[in-house]
Amino acid sequence: MRPAFHPRLINDVFADPGVFIPFHFERRALLFDLGDLTPLSSREILSVTHAFVSHAHLDHFIGFDTVLRLLLGRERTFHLYGPPGFFERVEGKLAGYTWNLVEAYENELRLAVTEVRPEELVTRTYASRKRFRPEGPDRRRGFHGVLLEEPRFRVNAVHLDHRIPCLGFALAERFHVNIDKAALGDLGLPVGPWIDRFKAALYEGGDPESAFEATWSEGGGASRARRFELGTLTRRIARITPGKRIAYVTDTAATPESIERIEALARNADHLFIEAAFLSGEAGLAAEKCHLTAEQAGSLAGRSGARAFTLFHFSPRYRGREAEFQGEASRAYRRELRRHGSISDEMTSSMAR
Repeated sequence: MRPAFHPRLINDVFADPGVFIPFHFERRALLFDLGDLTPLSSREILSVTHAFVSHAHLDHFIGFDTVLRLLLGRERTFHLYGPPGFFERVEGKLAGYTWNLVEAYENELRLAVTEVRPEELVTRTYASRKRFRPEGPDRRRGFHGVLLEEPRFRVNAVHLDHRIPCLGFALAERFHVNIDKAALGDLGLPVGPWIDRFKAALYEGGDPESAFEATWSEGGGASRARRFELGTLTRRIARITPGKRIAYVTDTAATPESIERIEALARNADHLFIEAAFLSGEAGLAAEKCHLTAEQAGSLAGRSGARAFTLFHFSPRYRGREAEFQGEASRAYRRELRRHGSISDEMTSSMAR
């Protein structure tokens, strides 16, 4: 089974945090955090539709300028999410530039910025033709953990404690549609763009008795089409499996409340990206600076039942000692899994990476 998205760290473990999440067979991506984006190509950045910012410290938000520069002059709406106080941070960035010519641009860039407060989501829009001044009244809706919900997936968030509000995120695919290529061959259907339309119909809850037309082109440009009932075609070529889930946690103290929220956010995640700024020998310093140790990160991965985890955001003082982080976290991870009876010793050796 090929997952719908393929998350990866943007930078190495000592550099700015952030995860880039491109979608399989789509020119679409999401970002968790906006630190240094240099490793990403312009094409990759232009594929991003939504960026979720944990907090506005420099190493998590400096990449906003890169995104702004690439998108300016394009007809786009770019969606940004951040913690309480995020409007002030975004507006401060925008106020740092002079916009006297942008109203004459042929294309308009719009920024839809959502501030994630404990009980509500507040969205404010900024348009390039209005020199990025806030537009109209803010839009408000209740917040019950979900930031974004589309037919294929949703993004959740929790508030964590970094001595300021800091957001943790999770991305969950609703379900995964696997196409049986042998069954396609039996029906005489080729692989092609029509499969994306077919999957979209399933994610959108299409009526099984509704008509669906598979269309494709043959040699010489000739067009072909075959019509099916959506439910019949689904039974013949599709295998529906549970969707994938990833979680992202950074810059938080290991307070009881944050630990509880991280465990809920990452519950049964296929992959947890979790910071580990210090080794356990400096747990006091980690607490003082509101960060996690590698042991705490591994323990949280195990307690949440995450199937795999990736550590990042190491303090530069530990250069050359990366293996110690992985060893410390892996031991804590296996200990928690055994404690909860989640998995055997033999299976844990390949799961933490």
